Amino acid sequence: MCGITLLSTGFYLFTDSPRILLSRLLISASDQQRTPLSELEQPLFYYVAFALTTAGLVAIIASLLGCWATCMNTYCVLTMYFLIILSLLIAEFGVCLMITAWPQCLGLNLNETAMVKALQANYGVPGHEQFTAAMDLAQTIFECCAINTSINYDTSLWKLQSLGKKELTVPLTCCKLVNRFEFTAYLDPVPVNGTLCQALQTQDYEKSRHLDGCLHKIELWYREQYFLFLCAGLIVAVVEFCVLLSIILSCTKLPRKNHVAQILRTHPLPHIPIPAVPANRRVRDNIYEHELPSPISVPTIREAYIQPKEYSKQRPDMAFNNNSHYYQISKSYLV
Repeated sequence: MCGITLLSTGFYLFTDSPRILLSRLLISASDQQRTPLSELEQPLFYYVAFALTTAGLVAIIASLLGCWATCMNTYCVLTMYFLIILSLLIAEFGVCLMITAWPQCLGLNLNETAMVKALQANYGVPGHEQFTAAMDLAQTIFECCAINTSINYDTSLWKLQSLGKKELTVPLTCCKLVNRFEFTAYLDPVPVNGTLCQALQTQDYEKSRHLDGCLHKIELWYREQYFLFLCAGLIVAVVEFCVLLSIILSCTKLPRKNHVAQILRTHPLPHIPIPAVPANRRVRDNIYEHELPSPISVPTIREAYIQPKEYSKQRPDMAFNNNSHYYQISKSYLV
């Protein structure tokens, strides 16, 4: 089940192109600050999806190996299964620990200065179309502009070298869009009021342009994604740890099973023949249903109605006699 879950999550992440594209901003850095993840050609979540798919396939193969090891009852196959699960558990624990304790080593700390330099050096520049699309997507989804303020574009190569249209002060994705909720809005933005959005005065563009920077919103999105992956990793780790405990339990019971199997091979149980039942004899579950050897005479029971005495008739009133000798009490009555 863990293998199928990991495999399904990896395939789903492969198809979630906006999430993969946004992860490109997590590893952005300037030329002066290089990190291991900044050298990747594809966005970070592309490799995460590939890793999840690979881990799912390994878990499925390991589960099949575990079923075979349980049926074989051999230490060799159980040891291989144990080592595979242990390797997956250590790898997941190491990745989670590295992301939690040392995110700056991987370039996941979202440094404001580094991201501003990356924006000014990469946005709209030929050869960096992926970064440009990721920034446009973030500005469309999060309704923000640039990293901390729209002034970041004034000193960017996109503005200084006129890589965009000359009349544009900021990219169109910084404007409030009519088609914001469309899936491809960041590729073909339609501003509500393009003239006011590209104005130079604050009082002119404040109602037609996004004023907030994207850094804080990208950081919140990154924390949300990290929390989801961390929870899923912990659940898988707990299941794998339970599997390791079950393997150890199976190994402790294996000598006993082998001993019993060896005894049965050397001293097989004697075969006790079961007597055949004649075909003309009917087998009954109730022992009281068998026929009696001789009939037993049962006396006839007759019912006779005996009419009770008439105690309910009215008796004559008699006066009470004070003489004690008048009443005679027999000893038999007392007894």
